[in-house]
Amino acid sequence: MFCSIASAAIYGIEARIIKCEADCIDGLPIFNMVGYLSSEVREAKDRVRTAIRNSGFFMKPKHVTVNLSPADIRKAGTAFDLPIAIAVMAASEMIPTDMFDNILLVGELGLDGEIKGISGVLPVVLAARDAGYKTCIVPKDNVMEGAVVDGIDCIGAETLESVVRYLFGSREDDMKPLKIDPESIFDEDRSEMNLDFYEVAGQPLARRAVEIAVSGQHNILMSGPPGAGKTMIARRIPTIMPRLTFDESMELSRIYSVAGKLDKDRFFMTRRPFRSPHHTATVSSIVGGGVTPKPGEVSLAVSGVLFLDEMPELNREVIEALRGPLEDRTVMISRINASYIYPARFMLAASMNPCPCGYYPDRNRCTCTDNMVRRYRGKISQPILDRIDLYINVDKINFSELNNERKNESSEAIRKRVERTLNIQKERYRGLDICFNSQLSAGQIRKFCKLGDSEKTLLESAFDSIGLSARGYHRILRVARTIADMDESDKISGSHIAEALGYRENMGTEEMRV
Repeated sequence: MFCSIASAAIYGIEARIIKCEADCIDGLPIFNMVGYLSSEVREAKDRVRTAIRNSGFFMKPKHVTVNLSPADIRKAGTAFDLPIAIAVMAASEMIPTDMFDNILLVGELGLDGEIKGISGVLPVVLAARDAGYKTCIVPKDNVMEGAVVDGIDCIGAETLESVVRYLFGSREDDMKPLKIDPESIFDEDRSEMNLDFYEVAGQPLARRAVEIAVSGQHNILMSGPPGAGKTMIARRIPTIMPRLTFDESMELSRIYSVAGKLDKDRFFMTRRPFRSPHHTATVSSIVGGGVTPKPGEVSLAVSGVLFLDEMPELNREVIEALRGPLEDRTVMISRINASYIYPARFMLAASMNPCPCGYYPDRNRCTCTDNMVRRYRGKISQPILDRIDLYINVDKINFSELNNERKNESSEAIRKRVERTLNIQKERYRGLDICFNSQLSAGQIRKFCKLGDSEKTLLESAFDSIGLSARGYHRILRVARTIADMDESDKISGSHIAEALGYRENMGTEEMRV
């Protein structure tokens, strides 16, 4: 007898519908599986056969053939265990087949019939709804992330036996659809991280630069001695960003679901991410990839901040791998059989010491030779520096600043200004495929960043004096546009250009390259 059941496979951050087809006939007892399968999918036949027996069902010796269709798409992971088991049981006439038209199933089976959690449930439920399915049965551990999807019943199952009972018409409490209102999650989780900018003592230049960076979604690099507050400032950047919208949360949750970073305690992303990978991270962990491709840190930081602490300490290949994501805002992982596209719309915040010991150019404390300083700074190439919009020196704070009784400006106050500036940009770019000044193309810069004669003269004199590239020139104009928006000015003035140049003038100098 033949039976076909719907399941799904993850590709990038999307899910594709896969048909689990099973055919059981009399003959030599063999369990064949076909359909361009990875090794873990091929191993499903042993898990399925044992799980069916240990769940109390008797499977007659049959010639079983299972096909995962379409056969030209590679299938990986353990999510096909449950649909394969149900398809085989239905094809063996052990359970009815008249309820499968509107049901999609995913889940990994233990040898005892327990349904274990998997990654990627949220995009699977979204794909099931879009394909017209009415019900999606998922592991109990993952039901909450699927329950936020409107327009489809998401049911969490603990065992293979409970799924069989459901197919026979049993509607027990543990197999009823779960519904979660995403808006209620936001209402319950409005508190930010236990961090605030008022805790940052002094550093007015760094605070100003960070506000500009967030207001236009620009990349920023901070340089300074140890203990100056670079990491402290970076960790508070998400607190001055606007709160996530529902669409942003849904996209971010899909990425985290595919990466296997959602669970019962955190099943929907409600805060902007702050990702800070260790300097020993590999290229695959940063940009994505692996044997079974997964999103990397640049995708996990979407709509938030990717912070690279002590950037020169990262492997040179890792730093250079950021060129594409910083420019294109996407990552394409190419394999022989497929290409996977992940979003990479993040704000880069990086920090570095001026030298290996951290105290250059203070020769009273610095123990590094000129060659050591040159090699250290040379780890960040000029193409990467060209993709950074703001570069600032974070100086060591003095005793009076550290013990100042005056209360510093809070994150809430800064966020209100940031939101106002971002709203100006959203109105300006309404109807276009961009939202922020950092996304302006060369053609759009000519339209939205028009300069007067005096501003052109200022930029012309700076072009050669600080060794600007064409990319650096455009980034200065984008930053100047943001500074003008912060002043609620339609026109970019000379002061806006001068401030933008001040945040970049050290990048092209020999001091930065050595």
